[in-house]
Amino acid sequence: MASLIEELIMVLGEEERIYSEIIPLAEKKTRIIVKNDLQSLTSITEEEQALVSRISKLEKKRQEVIRNIGVVMNKKESELNFLSIINLIRGQEREQQELRVIHDKLKSTISLLAMLNERNQMLIKQSLEMIDFDMNLLQSLRTSPGVGQYNTSSEVELQGENSGMFDAKS
Repeated sequence: MASLIEELIMVLGEEERIYSEIIPLAEKKTRIIVKNDLQSLTSITEEEQALVSRISKLEKKRQEVIRNIGVVMNKKESELNFLSIINLIRGQEREQQELRVIHDKLKSTISLLAMLNERNQMLIKQSLEMIDFDMNLLQSLRTSPGVGQYNTSSEVELQGENSGMFDAKS
């Protein structure tokens, strides 16, 4: 049983380390989104995906270890979580403390990452809304009669219904 707990602590520690590696990428992604640098956004997303793939493998390993702990302790996997495992290993203070510490670190790291991802999603949404607005504006200017026509003196006349919205000269 002790080796399973040690393996669980190792897997969770590795997961936390990888999640921690994603945080600077998420912060960098924020700056890239603000700059509207699509090439860099693609590159950083690929980096994130590689790390997420490693986390996915670790998650499978964690589930396997928890399943094995359940077999040894005669518990269903669905009944096991951090707190229940900590309670099951009474008398093993060092392992209990390590599990508590890694649980708190993992929870904190994932919380920060979720906040950064939420901010990035909001920025992307705003960017897409702005693109949609620009596209609609351009489309409406193209379809309005007499709008956007060039005259012979290379002036651009954009006419609204006597509103004088745009009058740009080159």
